[in-house]
Amino acid sequence: MRIVLLGAPGSGKGTQAKFLVEKHNIPHISTGDLLRGAIAAQTALGLAAKEVMDKGNLVSDDIVLGMLKERVTQEDAKNGFILDGFPRNLAQAEMLEALLKELDMALDHALLIEVNPDEVVERIAKRAEIEGRSDDTEEVVRNRLNVYKEQTAPVAEYYKNQNIVTEIMGTGTIEDVQERIEAALRF
Repeated sequence: MRIVLLGAPGSGKGTQAKFLVEKHNIPHISTGDLLRGAIAAQTALGLAAKEVMDKGNLVSDDIVLGMLKERVTQEDAKNGFILDGFPRNLAQAEMLEALLKELDMALDHALLIEVNPDEVVERIAKRAEIEGRSDDTEEVVRNRLNVYKEQTAPVAEYYKNQNIVTEIMGTGTIEDVQERIEAALRF
């Protein structure tokens, strides 16, 4: 089962990814974790990413896709994976589709976790308080939500056109959301 998790920051993607990993025994692949791991391991792609990041620039999609290609072909991902944090825009979604086609793979599900923006702000404020994060101010969160709306929301439309999107209401208890996700995955 190959899944892409979509949703605004604070929608619960990370929480639900942990549940899916345990329930389905497939790896959670976060591009941020991939980048940090490749840099720490000093792989060729990791060194290339570090050079870009040290200059304050964003890592190119080609480097990220190279890391994804390496990761999704590892043994623990042969029965599927959960992508979180990628694709973030339409171009990345198209590149991911081409990569998976090259590997004779396809996505099975794109789960779009929907949460009201005001609730997202409230959740992130609570998380910031618990974790002592000063970067999660309301202004920063609302800006991240605008970026999401402009860049990432069109990815959901892309996957809707492929008939693999399921919209999941991300409110209620964590268990409520888990049940909705499991119901969606049965189809």
